[in-house]
Amino acid sequence: MITIRPATPEDLPALFAYLGEQLAENGRDGLLFQPMAPTTEGVPLAMRERFSAGMTSSPGHPGWRHVWIALDDDGAIAGHIDLRGRPEPASSHRTLLGMGVRHDLRRAGIGTRLVQEALAWARASGFAWVDLEVLSQNHKARALYVRMGFVETGEVPDLYRIEGQSIGAVSMSLRM
Repeated sequence: MITIRPATPEDLPALFAYLGEQLAENGRDGLLFQPMAPTTEGVPLAMRERFSAGMTSSPGHPGWRHVWIALDDDGAIAGHIDLRGRPEPASSHRTLLGMGVRHDLRRAGIGTRLVQEALAWARASGFAWVDLEVLSQNHKARALYVRMGFVETGEVPDLYRIEGQSIGAVSMSLRM
């Protein structure tokens, strides 16, 4: 059984190990889900610092981030979702969503449960909008977000060039 709970700073080592595995799988089967080349180097230092600093900041403070983790029966991280503040002060009524699910557990409803958890928190916290960006080729993730009520608000073709491949990005939003 999968349990979902807010992550704490004590969860960061396990979260970074899980995220490192996710980054190593980026591009598996020809599908990129992160706008970067696959890497076995683990989570880049800048990303670790953003997560660490953000988890100790409250919403409304620069760089805040709220993270939830899904745990499998063995207590291993099966997926995660995070909401974070937009960098523009005038956009504090909006939040950005990012998420991932372990490869061996995809299509098992974990993503849906994680999104439901994050949206319930965003709604209770008074956010007016939840925004996200997904790579254009990631049709399964896009379909999940549409099922959850997100609407495509734009697409930027050729936003990224990753290992010689042109990758677009789709912006999606959900009005709370």
